[in-house]
Amino acid sequence: MSVLLVEDDGRLAKFTADYLVQHGLQVTVAGDGESAVDELSRGGFDAVVLDIMLPRQDGLSVCRTIRASSDVPIIMTTARVEEADRVLGLELGADDYVIKPFSPRELLARLRAVVRRDRGDLAPKTRVLRVGALAINPASRTATVGDVMLLLTSAEFDLLHALAHHPGRILSREQLLRLARGSDSETFDRAVDVQISRLRQKLGAHPGGADLIRTIRGVGYMFSDGAAR
Repeated sequence: MSVLLVEDDGRLAKFTADYLVQHGLQVTVAGDGESAVDELSRGGFDAVVLDIMLPRQDGLSVCRTIRASSDVPIIMTTARVEEADRVLGLELGADDYVIKPFSPRELLARLRAVVRRDRGDLAPKTRVLRVGALAINPASRTATVGDVMLLLTSAEFDLLHALAHHPGRILSREQLLRLARGSDSETFDRAVDVQISRLRQKLGAHPGGADLIRTIRGVGYMFSDGAAR
């Protein structure tokens, strides 16, 4: 696994990178936002660990730049504990977050989880699900509308697949997280809401896509078309 670690605190970056390398990862360190963008332009990373507070270009701007052209898994790190800060990162396309101070062991576990999901190692190799022009392929972890492929993050794909796999069934946020990630721990309700909102925006760019996911107020979400097959 090749990871880009974006952290301006030199001591923390070295400590974290050393731990990850000791556990078999390849780590490239960038100390500011502009350097991170330069490293990412060369490609080849399986995941990005991205601090929010960075010199030259902040982590949220870097996240936005990454998501303009790539679905590489992003874990954001932040010393801010307010929910609004975490929501903003998710709105820009981050897959997960950890709050400082964090243990490198926890970060390693989260990295392995997001990369496994991105590679499809946690998804059952089931048949392609089709709803009208929408096709969801869990084996290749791709979703297309007609001939157009949706650019989804790993977390967004998992949520879409979980919903489409249970058409007509109301799923709570906790149920969605268990189906999509295998766990509902270490998260908060708004995380699901944010990622569902992003999904709707991407689906809504295509005819009929905006109506596929329904909100059931006070309960959760439902994939509205029972024609999934």
